[in-house]
Amino acid sequence: MRKINITDITLKKLSEEREISLLFREKSAIANCADLLGVNAVELPAVKNLREDTIIYKTIAQNVQNAALAISVGFNKEDVATSWECIKDAKKPRLQVELPVSTLQMEYTYHVKQAAMLEKIAELTKEAKTHCDDVEFSALDATRADADFLIEAAKVAEQSGAGIITICDNAGASTPEEIAKLIATVKEAVNVPVYVQVSDRINMGVAAAFASISKGADGIKCAMTGKDILLAGEFSDAISVCGSQIDAKIELNNTKIHSSIDDMLSSINHEAYETEKPVSDKKKILLDSDSSMAQVVQAAKVLGYDLSDSDIGSVFKALMQVCEKKGAVGVKEFEALIASSAMQAPSTYHFETYTTTSSNAANSMSQVTLKCNDEVICGVSNGDGPVDSAFRAIEQCIGHHYELDDFQVQSVTEGKEALGSALVRLRNNGKLYSGNGTSTDIIAASIRAYINALNKIVFEEA
Repeated sequence: MRKINITDITLKKLSEEREISLLFREKSAIANCADLLGVNAVELPAVKNLREDTIIYKTIAQNVQNAALAISVGFNKEDVATSWECIKDAKKPRLQVELPVSTLQMEYTYHVKQAAMLEKIAELTKEAKTHCDDVEFSALDATRADADFLIEAAKVAEQSGAGIITICDNAGASTPEEIAKLIATVKEAVNVPVYVQVSDRINMGVAAAFASISKGADGIKCAMTGKDILLAGEFSDAISVCGSQIDAKIELNNTKIHSSIDDMLSSINHEAYETEKPVSDKKKILLDSDSSMAQVVQAAKVLGYDLSDSDIGSVFKALMQVCEKKGAVGVKEFEALIASSAMQAPSTYHFETYTTTSSNAANSMSQVTLKCNDEVICGVSNGDGPVDSAFRAIEQCIGHHYELDDFQVQSVTEGKEALGSALVRLRNNGKLYSGNGTSTDIIAASIRAYINALNKIVFEEA
């Protein structure tokens, strides 16, 4: 049987469809899942945010062990080097030249005629070849292109160094027979493998893929999830049942493909994508050792902090130290750095002791003892849980209520005696003050975080 190569385009499809960007861990999970299922190549979305995408793609490149890792080179020669930088550490890197070949898309998207597009195909393919031996040319919107021009574009790409030609049905309005005929025509014109990216817009994705394979297609592009695209699970099921009829086989692990995809999809927060909202500025925060002090200040402002010059210096220094070990930090880690580094105020209030009772049948009751200028202050209050009642008891001690803007708890170490870290953000006169506390007792860590933020407020007011 003839082996058909499978390219996973899940990351690229989700990037095109969704207004909200996937998180770092979600992108990594998708690429790892595809690699483990046995796909021959994984495609990455084109670089949009240079600094952020470079960090993410380099990490994915190190994690993908078996599949080739492909990325589009953009429309300019300068973009080729940028794309190569993202995947050069992959075990099997691949650069893709993706350009439209239909008159509509060439003139509407790039404002060029056929002759200029042929020159651009040759230019980018040759440039990509100087960086990477594995170069692919994807003919976008090929089903609406002039057949003679499509053939000419494929030949130019092959002559310029492309080792794979991909025919893309972006319009999704062609029948399986029409796509198969196009594949056969291109196969006769070139001497390199021909792949196809079919659409499932009219629910004929599997049929179009089978028809293309029967006419010589060497590879199929599909996704684990997405709209109007051939799904890997459906195609794998069809091949396992009817593959012998077209003398074709694939290397996907059909036994665990559905369970693996379901597990991967469950790790992605789909609720965030169901409503079309703009990307939260907080989710865009990703700082590394190349970040400037101005970028650190801007990130702090996004989170609501107005840092003084000395605080900026302290936070920037702490960030650089962390990035030397960790590579990059996101929004939660950055908030923790601000909490621990910005404005280390003198301890006006000292935490002494606390006692709390908690039950699912009644409100929690807490007693907190503080020390201020050698004076011992005690507060008692009830609340919805031990943390809430403890915070209310602190308010009784100081005789003032501050708005609790945020409260986060996470483990720092593992095991049943794990060290817990708490982050508290208090708002006073429109400004945010953060405090950080750690302890094996998470209630004590929360109280320490609150006191730490409180001391910053008192110090600034004084």
